[in-house]
Amino acid sequence: METAPAPHRLVLTLSCPDRPGIVHAVAGALLGEGANITESQQYHSPDTGTFFLRVAVDSPAPLERIRASLAQASDRFDLHLQVWDADRPMRTLVMCSKDGRTLNDLLFQQRTGGLAVEIPAVVSNHTDLEPLAAFHGVPFVHVPLSSDPAAGQSKEAAEARLRELIREHDVDLVVLARYMQILSDGLCRDLEGMAINIHHSFLPSFKGARPYHQAHARGVKLIGATAHYVTADLDEGPIIAQSVQPVTHAQTVAEFVRRGRDVEGATLVQAVRWHAEHRVLLDGHRTVVFA
Repeated sequence: METAPAPHRLVLTLSCPDRPGIVHAVAGALLGEGANITESQQYHSPDTGTFFLRVAVDSPAPLERIRASLAQASDRFDLHLQVWDADRPMRTLVMCSKDGRTLNDLLFQQRTGGLAVEIPAVVSNHTDLEPLAAFHGVPFVHVPLSSDPAAGQSKEAAEARLRELIREHDVDLVVLARYMQILSDGLCRDLEGMAINIHHSFLPSFKGARPYHQAHARGVKLIGATAHYVTADLDEGPIIAQSVQPVTHAQTVAEFVRRGRDVEGATLVQAVRWHAEHRVLLDGHRTVVFA
């Protein structure tokens, strides 16, 4: 007796102006291909009137056939529709500088299967973290950056090299894991919706150098982190994930820094996990996260 072929595990996401019949049309097209819906989440945005849907399916039909079957519904309802192979890891380029804690979290999660990503390269403007990348078996690319041409290369040349690496490695996602350089407005626009950054979160907000030292001096009681999409407005992109940890007056600056880096790493991993599983959809400057 022949064994039935394994079904194709697919995820489809869509957004469109909300009106009756969308779910019926999508489910009907999937049923016509014999696909079984294993997970379904939807949301109506009262602010924008937009309907969002994420559906996971086991399908005997391959991805391209499912896309073709949904074409009529897509045209009828003006869907922004994407269909993904759930078994294909998202190719993720990680950028960093000298702090390796968030990078190590990402590499460890990839190595142990905790993230649905494949990291083809780590890119850095310094060489400090090359041994860490080598330990995890990931190629390391040094892209020096300096205002002094003799010491490195210009920002424009460095970003041109980054664009080459994104094309060369067929990158789906760029993650800034404590990459301590500001990307140009043009590159931010090109990476819209496919680049994630992490930064500390404090109340009150502390900017500039040594934020954990500033927070300690002010007696902050909560420290945290925010993972968000990269935009030209520094640290103001659509938020994907946030976490906080309590701290007290009894803890030292060093403990503030350690706890802060821990929560940054965990928050960045969570944001990358949701993005890689196609659970994040953009609603203007906000996100819809089907966690």
